[in-house]
Amino acid sequence: MLKRILDIILSFFGIIIFSPVFTVIAIIIKITSNGSIFFVQKRVGQHAKIFKMFKFRTMLNNSDSNTISVLGDERITPFGAILRKYKLDELPELINVLLGDMSFVGPRPDVPGYADLLTGENRNILKLRPGITGPASIKYSNEEEILSKKENPMEYNNNVIYPDKVRLNLEYYYNNSIWIDIKIIFATISKILKF
Repeated sequence: MLKRILDIILSFFGIIIFSPVFTVIAIIIKITSNGSIFFVQKRVGQHAKIFKMFKFRTMLNNSDSNTISVLGDERITPFGAILRKYKLDELPELINVLLGDMSFVGPRPDVPGYADLLTGENRNILKLRPGITGPASIKYSNEEEILSKKENPMEYNNNVIYPDKVRLNLEYYYNNSIWIDIKIIFATISKILKF
């Protein structure tokens, strides 16, 4: 309950504080590429409920639906690459946090196809509200770079990265607390500032 109250308060004031940044990013996206400002995608939330997650669009309009992207992906716009590098494309997820679809900290919400792979004990992850950041997000903050060096990025993601993310998310499920969330938030900020 305390976590949800903090999510509401922080996301509300976060949206207000970052509204000038939202505006500038939105204008640049419209000027530099054709298409919508936001990228809206169906994700699997708490208790396997489907919700629409908001991000700033970083790819060319009408790009294919491949959920895996790598560093230097031709679908990513020049400005989109900057947004992704500093995780600014995820700012609109503050709206999802305010609405209750997401939390600041938790497992990253999967697209339906990947969430369906969770079985047995691993499905406990779906009891959590998904987050903007989490232990797996920190460990794989350079995921696109890792995948760009693999001969078959999709295969490596499915067989190595995804199972490890599930392990980390399950560990978070059993050990999460407000204090751990605070540590994760600061660790995330530290990771971003090092880029």
